[in-house]
Amino acid sequence: MGPSTRGDFVTKLRLLIRARDYIDSVARRSPARLALVIFALIILCFTLLLLLPQARNAPTRAPFLTALFTATSATCVTGLTVVDTAAYWSPFGHVVIAFAMQIGALGVMTLASLLGLAVSRRIGLTQRILTADETKSRLGEVGGLLRTVVVTSLIAESILALALLPSSLSITSDFGTAVGSSIFMAISVFNNGGFVIYDAGISGFVDSWMFGIPVILGTFVGALGFPVILNISRHWRKPRRWSLTSKITLTTSIALFFFGIIGIFILEWNNSHTYGPLSFDEKILAAMFHSITPRSSGLSTLDMSKIHESTWFFTDVLMFIGGGSGGTGGGIKVTTFAILILAIIAEARGDQDVEVYGRRIPATVTRLAISITFLGTVLVGVSTLAILHITDFPLSRVLFETISAFATTGLSTGITPMLPPTAQVILVLLMYFGRVGTVTTAAALALRYRRRVIRMPEEQPLVG
Repeated sequence: MGPSTRGDFVTKLRLLIRARDYIDSVARRSPARLALVIFALIILCFTLLLLLPQARNAPTRAPFLTALFTATSATCVTGLTVVDTAAYWSPFGHVVIAFAMQIGALGVMTLASLLGLAVSRRIGLTQRILTADETKSRLGEVGGLLRTVVVTSLIAESILALALLPSSLSITSDFGTAVGSSIFMAISVFNNGGFVIYDAGISGFVDSWMFGIPVILGTFVGALGFPVILNISRHWRKPRRWSLTSKITLTTSIALFFFGIIGIFILEWNNSHTYGPLSFDEKILAAMFHSITPRSSGLSTLDMSKIHESTWFFTDVLMFIGGGSGGTGGGIKVTTFAILILAIIAEARGDQDVEVYGRRIPATVTRLAISITFLGTVLVGVSTLAILHITDFPLSRVLFETISAFATTGLSTGITPMLPPTAQVILVLLMYFGRVGTVTTAAALALRYRRRVIRMPEEQPLVG
């Protein structure tokens, strides 16, 4: 090695050390900002993979916006598409999409800790802090949470793949293709990805309990959130020892599930394009399916463009609420929704504190729930207004698409492929910020907490 070559090597080594120190500094000072950057880089990597000629079922490469939209939708486990997933992408492209859903569901910080654990056999303090922030878990629980994430994901996806194999075999006689389709759908269902690999979609399974029940159960468990799964699995025999988050998440999710069944059942009962031709049992299955999927996975056995506008609005509410904190579902999260309801009830009763299950919820948590809901509403409202301005689609359809993107649900009235490039870019940004989280985004742009030495005198303004 000559002097010049040795000098170049030393220079590059110093740059790498500086880059490492800078990343470590950013991770300590602003974990949320680092999460935003890493998540964007992962989306870019999958975009580049989908731009390869091998990823498309055609001699030409996919357009950049198509690859970017698909990569963002997969990494953010949304499911919105601008092209037919089964026909447009090649087997290699399907593997890329499945891998993107898996990484997106695990979470960037969780994945980073898993890689660090595999390399160094231990998790550093910085990684523990980042993962605790990503998964909404306590610092001491990160190690157990990571094991739960890996074990739960592999076991659940394996069971789902086996359960969905008969349905896949009913579509194709090729066993290898059926196995591949079942694995893809299992990843999509449990991770709430919303992508479908079947050529004819899943409309043919509207009356299939063999297909519907595994999807419903897989979606429900995946949307609970890994911290909840960890807590319940540890104390499944003693519900009294469940954390407050687990109790609120489970009870609210079950309540919303039955609320959705009743609402959709009533609204779509006589719709000749959807529930009308179905028998009573098939209507029950369809209502169960479409009660759980709007809050997370976004799969649909019916044509969403043909349901009533009242059902669109009802579905908007379910999508906006979303799944559990630290899970694969999107939206403002069921715990946020529950805390808002509890705060309203406490105010109506004249109670000083917000209480549930024998515990008092701090005022800081209530303010956080209000902030999350408000920021989510603003994002959806501004995006809806922008798309309405540049397109001729009605408000009901545009609002449905924007909430679906923000809540990383993936349901669509069918207008996403017809939107102009600018509107599709807006949906890409909505999926990104919806997955990263409104509060995480706000914390990445400014300091979240400020120490105040002087507090102003208190005075109550008129409200209402």
